[in-house]
Amino acid sequence: MFHNNFPGSYIGSMEANLRGVALTAVAPVAWGTNYYVTHEYLPADHPLYGAALRALPAGLVLLLLCRKLPRGAWWWRSAGLGLLNVSVFFVLVYVASQLLPTSVASTVMAVAPLAMMLMAWPLVAERPALLHLAGAVLGLAGVCLMLLTGAERVSLPGVLASAVAMVVSSFGYILAKRWNDGTDVLASTAWQLVAGGLLLLPAAVLVEGRPPALSAAALWAFAYVTLVATALAFTAWFAGLRQLPAGTVGLIGLLNPVTGVLLGTALAAESLTLQQLGGLALVLTGVVLGRPKPPAWFRRAGGPPRPGAGRAAGWWRATGSTRLRSRARPGRCSTAPRDPRSAPARTPDH
Repeated sequence: MFHNNFPGSYIGSMEANLRGVALTAVAPVAWGTNYYVTHEYLPADHPLYGAALRALPAGLVLLLLCRKLPRGAWWWRSAGLGLLNVSVFFVLVYVASQLLPTSVASTVMAVAPLAMMLMAWPLVAERPALLHLAGAVLGLAGVCLMLLTGAERVSLPGVLASAVAMVVSSFGYILAKRWNDGTDVLASTAWQLVAGGLLLLPAAVLVEGRPPALSAAALWAFAYVTLVATALAFTAWFAGLRQLPAGTVGLIGLLNPVTGVLLGTALAAESLTLQQLGGLALVLTGVVLGRPKPPAWFRRAGGPPRPGAGRAAGWWRATGSTRLRSRARPGRCSTAPRDPRSAPARTPDH
């Protein structure tokens, strides 16, 4: 039996990367549907309650699944990440959505891949690859083509709120990657969401007073936002950050506005314009450019092995040329002169 680790390692690495990309993509797709659900079914005049009712139940559900409490440094880490990734981010996104058209706010958030790459360099020693930087630029250009028409109203406070939300969340994501010490991703995500929700709840009571009355449709919408767009999406996102480079994860996040555009177009029974199709192509190209690099040993080897090459090489190493030489008959496989004394004695034929 032969053992050839080269093709096996290559295939295993590629399969792991593909699984990581597919898992991470769940998050921006879910967030892209969240725009429509929030706008259509959730109360618009209670941003703090909306954020708290989104984060806290999601965190509690994950906490029931993992049944783990923070230990040691994870108490203050959970509070810090919950503040950045949940409390501040959710509120600023709501403020931006009230002051800006969704197209403008999404365009500002599309700078997040570039921000994550630049932050990951000093914080987690991930130097941004040129292809990833090119993907970020193409993705941003594609989002602009998809969403901007030139007739949008632009509010400076809204742009600032959206920009701060983008920077704060990007910093929080990279911090979560830096603090990865093997803690269960389900548990660490639960702690962040619970911490963020607990920070939001007293602020909601002080600022907004009594919680809003919710219709049956709003309750179903909150259930979707809590379980799918928050619990599932954040777990997938942080799992991707552990497995993939920050630049790759950031570029996958561009599927968020893509999902929003496709969903809005489908629900309105409309078709995409040529400008939107061009923008969509640029965004998808940017996402593809963000694919993880092959391992260093794979790049040194010059690519994947030819079909059958690994098996042949493994068979040659397993059998060895010595075995072949041991089977060779003098005079048949060798050019050396035959020594009569080494010939076996002949026996008479019967």
